[in-house]
Amino acid sequence: MTQSVRPEHSGVRERNRAWSATLLTAACVLATVTGCSSGKADDPKETPTPSASAKQTPSKPADPNETAKNEAIATYTSYWQEMERSYAKGSSKGTSLKDYAAGSALASANTGMANMLKAGQATVGHVVVRTPTATQADIHRKIPNVRLSSCLDVSQWKVINRDTRNPVVLPSDRLTRYVVVSVVEKWPAGWRVIRDEPQEKSC
Repeated sequence: MTQSVRPEHSGVRERNRAWSATLLTAACVLATVTGCSSGKADDPKETPTPSASAKQTPSKPADPNETAKNEAIATYTSYWQEMERSYAKGSSKGTSLKDYAAGSALASANTGMANMLKAGQATVGHVVVRTPTATQADIHRKIPNVRLSSCLDVSQWKVINRDTRNPVVLPSDRLTRYVVVSVVEKWPAGWRVIRDEPQEKSC
């Protein structure tokens, strides 16, 4: 009995099939970024769609009343920063107080500074405006206005002798934290504090 002999080219075919499989595997590995399929087209139904959370919702327009309140509070805070500087100097000249105050508030501040300067006194330290709150806003008037209620803390605002720099003795029962009611108006040049009235009420 004769033994069958495998054609020489059969081994070549086996090696070629193995090599083709290796190339296919390598191609799939290299293509993992874009995906490797068996030849079937991707199902469009399986394409991920943007989630609802990714969709941007239009922002609501700003509330004019809230905008006016925030601007009035910012003006009132800046007003007291300039009041500190003005009282320390004994004059509002060279400060920006007029950019934040007008009417009776500015007149009262200038009178108070003049009286202290005449008495040879000045102030040092800081005023803290605590919890400024808009209690009313009327933006539909010819001159829009906002009413504020704040707790003014002057415990670190000291009166001193301008020459000796020694502290001035003040009444021991004076309030160092008290409620202040203010009116801020919107003028053509911007918001201005026109009334700033201390209340005999601690806070």
